[in-house]
Amino acid sequence: MGLFEDVVVNARTAVNVVGKKASQIVDVSKLRISAADLNNEISKRFEAIGRTVYEAKKTGNDTSDLIAESVTAIDDLYEQLDAVNDQLSAARAKLVCKNCGQENTQGSVYCSKCGQKLSND
Repeated sequence: MGLFEDVVVNARTAVNVVGKKASQIVDVSKLRISAADLNNEISKRFEAIGRTVYEAKKTGNDTSDLIAESVTAIDDLYEQLDAVNDQLSAARAKLVCKNCGQENTQGSVYCSKCGQKLSND
């Protein structure tokens, strides 16, 4: 009976490990989808600014307030995208260089691209 109990314990351990890994994969997938959605929204906002500028030039209207609001909205979307990318890097156990954006392996002290000292916070 001892061998059977060992097999059951090992099977339960394996199931727990597989479950945790599957959960991590789902989390990473959700973050990637969120990043793609944010990138898509940023592109739409840039396109809208282009249309606004075109229409303003064509009609002679002043749309500087509307453009300023759009720029603020795009900046907010970029901040959200940075936060999602930071979460994605953390989920993949990577450190992102604040200087150049390069992903480095966890435990790296210096960036592999630019040589900047990496912070672990």
